[in-house]
Amino acid sequence: MMKLWEFVNELKSPAYCWVDLTHELSPATPHWYGFGDLTTEVIYDFSPDCIFHSDKYVIPAGQFGTHVDAPGHFVQGARTLDQMTLKEMVYPLVVIDKSAACAADADYELTIADLQEWEQEHGPIPEGAFVAFRSDWSKRPDMNNYDENNRPHYPGWKLDALHWLVEERHIGAIGHETADTDAPGANVNFAGEIYILETDRLQVELMTNLDALPPTGAVIFVTFPKVKNRRRLPSAGLCRLPKRITPSEEEMVSAISFFALLPHAPTALHKNLNYFSKKY
Repeated sequence: MMKLWEFVNELKSPAYCWVDLTHELSPATPHWYGFGDLTTEVIYDFSPDCIFHSDKYVIPAGQFGTHVDAPGHFVQGARTLDQMTLKEMVYPLVVIDKSAACAADADYELTIADLQEWEQEHGPIPEGAFVAFRSDWSKRPDMNNYDENNRPHYPGWKLDALHWLVEERHIGAIGHETADTDAPGANVNFAGEIYILETDRLQVELMTNLDALPPTGAVIFVTFPKVKNRRRLPSAGLCRLPKRITPSEEEMVSAISFFALLPHAPTALHKNLNYFSKKY
């Protein structure tokens, strides 16, 4: 058991930095355009008659801010978040950077060719991976990007690219910085979101800080409240990286619950992870 505790202490040591992959929850939190804004109210405050402070938060929907969609979000009778297993909260993390293409085309859709191009440079996407679509959309002040007809425009996944990831690479989950799986300017029938959830996989929407991660090597932990029969909920996440690693470098990485981590000494960590898997 001490080996496990030592491993945890190593991961928390100054050899690692941690990067949060979630938006903070506030009235300014980005969300899907079909929902209203979050509101807050102070219900208790420090005073001669009160020794604590407490706020009331009214969230218009579980699908608000950085959040996890369970299969039951779009698939009647499918699993809800309270039915997801603990092992489904951790994945090797792959980051597909198409930020330049998305800056040039707000309706950009990530394609099979994009995925294959990524593999040519970084190797095969591992089975069970969490594949994150980096668009840098989270950096925009207006993420809905309405046109003159009040129609939103932001990037999304091509349906056949999702089929390829599931059927050819057997990934574990997907995530993106936008509020939808599908680009609303090109697709309004939620085909991509329905497909990924129909395969009994979860997805994370409205991620942020993906630009702080390298393309491969991280491990992501996706956590959320265990509310019975909930189909989607805001989640917590961050990414942990070795301080010397830049997003352009490939190293052995680990990441956690909407966070990712990378070590200073990737080879040593790899050995530790192998030992951990054998012993525990």
